[in-house]
Amino acid sequence: MSGALDGVTILDFSRFLPGAYPGWIAGDLGADVIRVEHPREVAKAALADPAAERRRRARPSYQRNKRSITLNPTHPQARTVLNALLARADILVEDYRPGTMAAMGLGYADVAERHPHLIYCSVSFAGQDGPLAGKAGHDPGALALAGALSRLNGTARPTLPGVQVADVLAGAHATIAVLAALRARDRTGRGTRIDIAMSDACLPLAMVALGRTDDPASLGPSDGAFHPKGGVWECADGAFLCTTDMELPYWRRFCAAIGREDLTSWRETPARWPDLEREIADTLAARPRAAWLAIFDAADTQATPVLSPAEALDSALMRTRGMAVTLDTPDGPVTQVGTPFRLGDDAPDLRVGTPAGSDTDAILANLGFSPSETAGLQTSGLFTSTERG
Repeated sequence: MSGALDGVTILDFSRFLPGAYPGWIAGDLGADVIRVEHPREVAKAALADPAAERRRRARPSYQRNKRSITLNPTHPQARTVLNALLARADILVEDYRPGTMAAMGLGYADVAERHPHLIYCSVSFAGQDGPLAGKAGHDPGALALAGALSRLNGTARPTLPGVQVADVLAGAHATIAVLAALRARDRTGRGTRIDIAMSDACLPLAMVALGRTDDPASLGPSDGAFHPKGGVWECADGAFLCTTDMELPYWRRFCAAIGREDLTSWRETPARWPDLEREIADTLAARPRAAWLAIFDAADTQATPVLSPAEALDSALMRTRGMAVTLDTPDGPVTQVGTPFRLGDDAPDLRVGTPAGSDTDAILANLGFSPSETAGLQTSGLFTSTERG
């Protein structure tokens, strides 16, 4: 698995998860992913304690398997290094507000003219064109624009999600697009522009609901009412479990497992659903979660425990599937999310993210810069200046 993208080089100008996602996946697959980090951005986030800063950099799963070079793109000496990086790279990924890369001399038109082979992926809040192209925003805002936040929590009042839904969706779509563009370049020999909008990436969340009606206006906010297709239930020990026994055979097994076969027919009568919800809640509140899960597993229902992130990482499922991985660092082990798919039988070679700029000399050597040239660039302040050129 680690070699599927051997030989591919990605320049990662990203600062947030949506833009970092393609490099995460590509790095796990063996690509050489180089984070190009602005010293000003690095200084904003850096911690004063060196060990704490190393650990901050090592923790994020989506920054592993990446090398780092720091440079100020507006510095007078920047063009020499940037041109060498762009000539070597296959893909550039950036997540600045539209127009920012162009202001630094790194916009798509300028780069494509000099490096037509390059695949240029821009990830933004609402796209490179359209009425909101210049708007800044983050995950919940994209969900709101896509009509997803109004229905996401299943209640009439929208709330902020506790995980990054739009970020992951946008990052996954960016990854798909980058790999498709690589395949297209195999045929044409030319790179292309990829425009990923977080708002676009969230609209598919409504696909199933939209596919069930000819009138999208009928899809108002969720009313929060119970439906027999599933629920989240509190058990005697305060722990929660989730049921999704929407198919009739599973529903029958569920009712039999809780000793309430009399409830089987109630699902056919919506007027009885509020009473059905109360009956199930009272029944499940009588035993601790572990006891119910043992009963449900034996009955082959779809019940699952509602786990915290820590519980999920420590579960046999995630450990066995390679989705919870522990990596060693000089400052102690870190636990990360594994590669979210399997490609053959090979396991990826995982390395934690490196300190900002720690790979600068090695990257420049790979590009053909001599030690004296690198020293001169270092003296010029290219790698440390936070000033606008």
